[in-house]
Amino acid sequence: MSIDEFYFVHHGLMLPKETHSQESLTYFAQEFTFKDDDAIAVTYPKSGTIWMQEILPLVLNGGDLTPIQTIPNWDRVPWLEEKRLKVVVDQLVSPRALVTHFPYQLMPQSLFSSKAKVIYVMRNPKDVIVSSYYFHQMATFLEDPGTWDEFIDKFLEGKVMFGKWTDHVKSWRHTELGDRIMYITYEQMIQDLPEAVRLISKFLGKNLSDEVIEKIANHCSFKSMQSNIMSNFSLVPKMYMDSDKSQFLRKGVVGDWKNHFSSKQLSHFSSVIYKELERENFTLPWSLDGAADVANVDA
Repeated sequence: MSIDEFYFVHHGLMLPKETHSQESLTYFAQEFTFKDDDAIAVTYPKSGTIWMQEILPLVLNGGDLTPIQTIPNWDRVPWLEEKRLKVVVDQLVSPRALVTHFPYQLMPQSLFSSKAKVIYVMRNPKDVIVSSYYFHQMATFLEDPGTWDEFIDKFLEGKVMFGKWTDHVKSWRHTELGDRIMYITYEQMIQDLPEAVRLISKFLGKNLSDEVIEKIANHCSFKSMQSNIMSNFSLVPKMYMDSDKSQFLRKGVVGDWKNHFSSKQLSHFSSVIYKELERENFTLPWSLDGAADVANVDA
């Protein structure tokens, strides 16, 4: 099958046809309206999106478990650019939790004229590409990733859904949102989830008690999410996601890249990423050359 069977191109980005359409993109760009109390999680694919779909509703509603136990994550915190948004938007209760994989420049004017807050979640690109590689193997609506070597080249060239990782990060590092945007890393969340929940809670203006924060962190652990049918994508028919090939929620760890990159592949990957970010005024919170990874961010 050709690549056109799986994707269409929107402003230079490859988007999966199964989940996106020109109609859904037009709806988001022209008809959807952000509210002042909306909370939007922004991620490059495989960087913690599902995790934020679990955390945000609980923070916004003070720890009530009802939404994460009764509503599939794609309806509880819908993707702004996908077909499903228009179907569920009228059922969303304020304050709404939303997610997107879009780069900053494709966000509609409605975001900038609102007071909605954005949480940008970054993950070490070495782990992002590993997670993406396995996802491409199990998601039948995505192009076969080919060999690991081939997929590294596709990823670095941006010939994957939502384009280059570096372009995505750069776009959201150069915003005019001021104190309406918060940066956090997947690694921070792994290292100390209660503290991450506390930071998110404070950013969203929620004065949650330590008890509620611990409750949210416990219910948003990888193990808990993996066993939650409303969060683990087991409700998705196998014709779209084949869990026999790989689990959707596969490992939820930091550093799995060490089991996949050869020294030559790592050197190539790191040099390309560094080159594309060399003129940026922000630094990455991880080493990309094989040295020990750092889990805090300079945001």
